[in-house]
Amino acid sequence: MFTFYLRTYGCQMNERDSEALSCLLSAHGHQEVEEESAADLLLFNTCSVREQAELKVLGKIGLLKRAKRGRPELKIGLIGCMGQRLGAELFALLPHLDFVVGSDQLREIPGILERIAAGERHIAVTALGGDDFMRLSEHKGADLCSYISIIQGCNQFCSYCIVPHTRGRERSRDMADIVREVKQQVERGSREILLLGQNITAYGIAEAKRAGHYDPEASYLAELLARLEEIEGLWRIRFTSPHVRYMNDKFIQAICGLSKVCKAFHIPVQSGSNRILKAMNRGYTLEEYVHRVRQIKSLASEAQFSTDIIVGFPGETVAEFEQTLELMREIKYDMAYIFRYSTRSGTKAAENMRDDVSEEEKKRRNQVLLEELNQTVEKRNHAYIGQSLEVLVEGQSKRNEERWTGRSQLNKVVNFPWVESLNIGELRQVKILRSSANSLYGEIVE
Repeated sequence: MFTFYLRTYGCQMNERDSEALSCLLSAHGHQEVEEESAADLLLFNTCSVREQAELKVLGKIGLLKRAKRGRPELKIGLIGCMGQRLGAELFALLPHLDFVVGSDQLREIPGILERIAAGERHIAVTALGGDDFMRLSEHKGADLCSYISIIQGCNQFCSYCIVPHTRGRERSRDMADIVREVKQQVERGSREILLLGQNITAYGIAEAKRAGHYDPEASYLAELLARLEEIEGLWRIRFTSPHVRYMNDKFIQAICGLSKVCKAFHIPVQSGSNRILKAMNRGYTLEEYVHRVRQIKSLASEAQFSTDIIVGFPGETVAEFEQTLELMREIKYDMAYIFRYSTRSGTKAAENMRDDVSEEEKKRRNQVLLEELNQTVEKRNHAYIGQSLEVLVEGQSKRNEERWTGRSQLNKVVNFPWVESLNIGELRQVKILRSSANSLYGEIVE
């Protein structure tokens, strides 16, 4: 049996995978520890979306070569998307690595550990197409917000994106299994859930097509949301990330009409240029994107939006970048994850497009968008002063132990003075007294 330390890089899906893996290993008798130095097995759950994410992992594991030299019994495993993408190639880069497991083979790890304990090394298991994420539904307990994976993989093959190669094609879980998992977490004390999927609005579509009853006017995600709305004790439902191509009328009516669905929506756009969107193989135009956002606003006026944007995509001109800036000014995002384009081997962009925007220009464009975002968020947050917001209490502020912290339904972080009688998981009205670009500050309204 091993004592193991598990470190997670990347997205919320990776965090959920790590939680499920931790439960699996514990069920097989292994013991998780909180400190790396206390473990005889180090596991790194990795991300491949950007080159920088992989470089962090290579740097971290590279530094462990000396530690392993001093502790030959120490075992090191790399799992997840980076393992899926590079497989056994990683042993040439990191010869002190013991095993590599892809994103679809997590259930193989207990057996691999038996082989490692028996003296085997350099084991790589990376076959795609498994059903691990459907069968690994255990949680350590019940956080106030539970992550629930409902769909794995992506069929879109955006020209810059490695996800279809590391997560495979779209596979959706059975709706009844998801409802059962959510009910379990609510019974344990969760009050909010975050539904996860690389292309979450495609939930159920591949299965419906295989069964021969696909309806393009339907939204299987909307059906799931309606069923989750009925769960007593569940207060808030969030999901990420939708794709405009599948945001039909049924879906939009559901997210605007269901009271438990939080009206803060993360809708990736990537670019404000139609030519760039086509080169990215996004499957929608700028006009279609804006139409869906406006449609949501017309049905839920309080709705707020966040997004993903890539600057410096191959061939992006200054004028096309300016179109993205204009889009930001129109939508007035409350949050945006802005990335500088980086080549990912195996993608269409890497094979067929020249990375011709200089790194200096990418950094400039990135900074321009960040400054625009910060100005917008500061103004929007300032407008909350004097309002009362319903806040789900999450715990003590990490920056100030004399404050509580929580989030509003629109995902705004709200800080307020410590009150002894308050408990984590309560809903309280907080009157906003001041704001910053990142948070709101107020006091409880009795």
